[in-house]
Amino acid sequence: MTDTVVALSEQSIRQGSKSFAAAARLFDRETRDDCVMLYAWCRHCDDVIDGQTLGHDQQRDFRVGQLERLDLLRRQTAEALETGGATDPIFVALSRVAERRTIPALYPQQLLRGFEMDVEERTYETVEDTLDYGYHVAGVVGVMMAMIMGARDAAVLDRASDLGIAFQLTNIARDVIDDAGAGRVYLPAELLHEQGIDKIDAEDKAQWPLLHAAALRLLDIAEPYYDSARIGMSALPTRSAWAIGAARRVYRAIGEKLRRGGPSAWEQRVSTRRREKLALLVAGLGDAAVTRLPVDAPPRQGLYQRPVA
Repeated sequence: MTDTVVALSEQSIRQGSKSFAAAARLFDRETRDDCVMLYAWCRHCDDVIDGQTLGHDQQRDFRVGQLERLDLLRRQTAEALETGGATDPIFVALSRVAERRTIPALYPQQLLRGFEMDVEERTYETVEDTLDYGYHVAGVVGVMMAMIMGARDAAVLDRASDLGIAFQLTNIARDVIDDAGAGRVYLPAELLHEQGIDKIDAEDKAQWPLLHAAALRLLDIAEPYYDSARIGMSALPTRSAWAIGAARRVYRAIGEKLRRGGPSAWEQRVSTRRREKLALLVAGLGDAAVTRLPVDAPPRQGLYQRPVA
């Protein structure tokens, strides 16, 4: 019998994130089901706040009613987590995953706090500000995904958070122009000021080389987070480590494409093709195999420390 909640979640990930969808196929069935259900809830909340459909088709008036939509998401999420009385399949999915994997309500609440930063139109003056945003909209998702895979040790969850942050920094670098066109700036002001930019003008292509230089600085900042995440893979079951290794490879490749493509890479959406993804999935298997070897992991130092309350 078809599980409608899982089927709808599968549809969400196929249409909303081809990169993660490709890697998610590597999980065992139960882990995959829970990961895609959690993804579907995260995607839904993001779309509701941004006025999009599966991450696309930005509404012009998306700012109108944002606070009310956020309040509704909070009520629906609280109902799903506290009473299990949700009827909307998206929130049924969250309730099911949270109960089965014993995910504390703190983590979904932290994600909603990240969306609140968007509603507040928070400005990001420093790299630390952007890292804080990156945790709340992506690092915490990494934590919840790791819990689905069986991780409970705080040090492992820190590494999972690092991967989510690395993904978000890559997304920010990739989407600088599109975000600016929608009135959103996530590049920290301190990196923009290094390039002599006080305000981004997405229509001014003379500014693009300077913006590209700032974006590359953000990709450089992402690298130790990608490295930290690879170390954390050693604590995951082999198939989960493979899936995460593949996702890590795919997202990092997006940043490398932006790096190699120069400012003109922004003329179209930077992404990896199907054949490239397949090669990266194979490379992810090699990464997972290496993490099965007994080695002393270097300490995690100088990286963002996720809030625990």
